[in-house]
Amino acid sequence: QVQLVESGGGSVEAGGSLRLSCTISTYTYEYFDYCMGWFRQAPGKEREGVAVLTYNGRAAYAEDVAGRFTVSKGNAKNSLFLQMTSLKPEATAMYYCAADRLASSVCLRMIPRDLDYWGQGTQVTVSS
Repeated sequence: QVQLVESGGGSVEAGGSLRLSCTISTYTYEYFDYCMGWFRQAPGKEREGVAVLTYNGRAAYAEDVAGRFTVSKGNAKNSLFLQMTSLKPEATAMYYCAADRLASSVCLRMIPRDLDYWGQGTQVTVSS
């Protein structure tokens, strides 16, 4: 059973930064086989992809966060991070970490229904 736990959310003013962390409980060798990513869901909106990393290290970002957000993996601690800078109020949402064994082409599509394992989410609130 794969379990994911997010942390690092909070409240910040527009222009500020936050770093989200996700810990995945799986065997280390399996960890490196996974597509992992960050998704978000704002009230009244559908869940959407923010940033993903394929099992072989390719990254993709949503158009409105490219250049401001950076997704990365920890080397030894089964972790995924999302560094968010220059935050805007429209980034306010619940942020979820997700993972699954996916081909790179599927992972890079950032479609939530393609991934089976999800964390409980961490709230990010950006005030203007």
